[in-house]
Amino acid sequence: MGVGVGAGPRTQGPFALGEGLAAKADPELIAADERHFAAVEDCLRETVAELSAQLDAALRAPGGAGREALERDQEVHRLTGRLRTLRRFGLDLCLGRMVGTGEGEGGTEPVYVGRLGLTDDAGRRLLLDWRSPAAEPFFAATHARPMGLASRRRYRWTGGRVADYWDEVFTADGLEHHAALDDQSAFVASLGGHRSERMRDVLATIQSDQDAAIRAGSRGALVVDGGPGTGKTVVALHRSAYLLYSDPRLGDRARHGGVLFVGPHQPYLDYVSDVLPSLGEEGVRTCTLRDLLPEGARAGAERDPEAARLKSSARMVAAIEPAVRFYESPPTEALTVSTPWADVRLTAADWAEAFDAPEPGTPHNEARARIFDELVAMVGDRLPVTVDGDGVEREGVPPELLRRTLARDEELTGALHGAWPLLEAADLVGDLWTVPAYLRLCAPWLSRDEVRTLQRAEAQAWTVSDLPLLDAARQRLGDPAAARLGVRRAAALAAERERMAGVIDNVLAADPDGEGAVTMLHGQDLRERLVDERALPAAVRDPLAGPFAHIVVDEAQELTDAQWQMLLLRCPSRSFTVVGDRAQARDGFAESWRERLERVGIDRIEIASLGVNYRTPSEVMAEAEPVIRAALPDANVPASVRSSGIPVLHGSCADRDAVLAAWLDEHDQGTACVIGDPAFRPADPRVRSLTPELAKGLEFDLVVLVEPAAFGPGVAGAVDRYVAMTRATRKLAVLTG
Repeated sequence: MGVGVGAGPRTQGPFALGEGLAAKADPELIAADERHFAAVEDCLRETVAELSAQLDAALRAPGGAGREALERDQEVHRLTGRLRTLRRFGLDLCLGRMVGTGEGEGGTEPVYVGRLGLTDDAGRRLLLDWRSPAAEPFFAATHARPMGLASRRRYRWTGGRVADYWDEVFTADGLEHHAALDDQSAFVASLGGHRSERMRDVLATIQSDQDAAIRAGSRGALVVDGGPGTGKTVVALHRSAYLLYSDPRLGDRARHGGVLFVGPHQPYLDYVSDVLPSLGEEGVRTCTLRDLLPEGARAGAERDPEAARLKSSARMVAAIEPAVRFYESPPTEALTVSTPWADVRLTAADWAEAFDAPEPGTPHNEARARIFDELVAMVGDRLPVTVDGDGVEREGVPPELLRRTLARDEELTGALHGAWPLLEAADLVGDLWTVPAYLRLCAPWLSRDEVRTLQRAEAQAWTVSDLPLLDAARQRLGDPAAARLGVRRAAALAAERERMAGVIDNVLAADPDGEGAVTMLHGQDLRERLVDERALPAAVRDPLAGPFAHIVVDEAQELTDAQWQMLLLRCPSRSFTVVGDRAQARDGFAESWRERLERVGIDRIEIASLGVNYRTPSEVMAEAEPVIRAALPDANVPASVRSSGIPVLHGSCADRDAVLAAWLDEHDQGTACVIGDPAFRPADPRVRSLTPELAKGLEFDLVVLVEPAAFGPGVAGAVDRYVAMTRATRKLAVLTG
């Protein structure tokens, strides 16, 4: 966390190197950095003051309406977000610096890379935004491919000051630029640092394999495949921020939908909640699959594995279409509509024509209003035209008057409701599980035994397996409340137009000469503009309904085909970042990523594999690898880059409290987790108790694994044990008996 930039001049230098790093405090090594940091600090103070003034002006500006109001809100959001980031950090906006070989832009002058770009009043670039193409060598350069760099320095910040730094030299010339070389790099040291309740961004230590995945294009689907500790989640989060920067189309939420980040469960979202704001991005929406539906919060697990299997297929989701079409059959008998002006006969052919009026893809409940409009037009066309005494044809019945009249016709509206009723998604799906004949009609491929398996006594006792079908039904039907609101809005709009027409007629009557600006009131366009649509009833839009321009999915190996349909409905462009590990799929993952994604309807697939474990010590991986290979011999088990020097502890379940107490006494920082003991209730806030499933995606300094054999047999049990073990970043204790 930075010290901020609004508290006046700094009383300490930017470097706080400990006694063991005295050699790195040599002025010859850090003097240039100190001068640069002083310029950055001055610029930050001026920038914060300037942005604050701009924000105050924007907030004082009139709200306006329409596009003007939208642009004002977007400017306020942009200024607020940038100010929040600048105030959150300070000098530790700077990640590091790179020095070129002199063969390109910048020559041998250091280029400092930051979380945000920063330029002073003279146009001098003080910080280069990490997402810009010019910053790529800072992350991607290797000794085999130096990308024009002579050297690179990464900073390790603590309390807003540099606690350590690490230099890498790519050419012999790099030594001439005052490089401090050591064996214990800031990067490796940071890997063993204490964990907290919130994931810290690791932007300064992004590695070349991770950076390549972060900077990949947004067209089609990118699969980031890697085992535990390879930084998949790091890539997913940083890629979200990168895409918003590099592809303006994705950042325009109002026009293109923005970016959605989908995590496996709420503890995971809580854990990573600080990362995107720390990267200067607050425009990414985050959720779990449960959050996509109001029923998700109370949905339980599917107790019958066979019912869960049947509901997990995309084919089952496809049954929603015939289930809805069952309620879209036009009347087959004629109906005579009585009006004050004449009686009009609607034939079966008229009904069929009206039912064909909605555009393809119109949600069922919204389409009913379009059908009613068509019926109103049919009746209006068949009413007689009035002729005055001079033989001049006059306008027929005003459309709004006719609409109001027909809306009160119980026989007409009753026939429409019977043939095309407003439907609730919960009622539709609930009927599938309680009316066997309806399910057989909509899913004729099911056997009688399978139909019986899916039946239940309580129609709306929702399970997680029901959510994809509820979602498909909601998307296909639309919101019936919104459809009713549309009817009220149309009525209110008609009343407002009629009221304004009366006002205009009164003004015109007061100006018998018809001269001056009053004559403009004869224009219909002006009459329309005088209607205040802000006073009309408006629907509240679901922010997770989509469409989104890009969706990032973490722990994607767990998604069923049916759950993928929930995401495809929200991303018509099929632009995805798919993050996961096939070896961590509880239900198994025998096919390739490409085969799985092509089957659910995604094409243009690229694969990025991560094979280096930066998080889990080699001692823990040596214990975990045989566990997963026993069930999945071809599991992608990554190689650890570090050792903690702490062997895995084996003991009995009775040792649980003693292990935790000893660790808490020895460490005043860090977090621990007990996995596999649901009855355990930790008394210390640094200790948590989780199931293997809820631990997925998280990390802890100490993991205490209780009775791992009780997780069960087969692939699911092996995956749970493997996931639980690899949450440890320092120490693992396995307790049995």
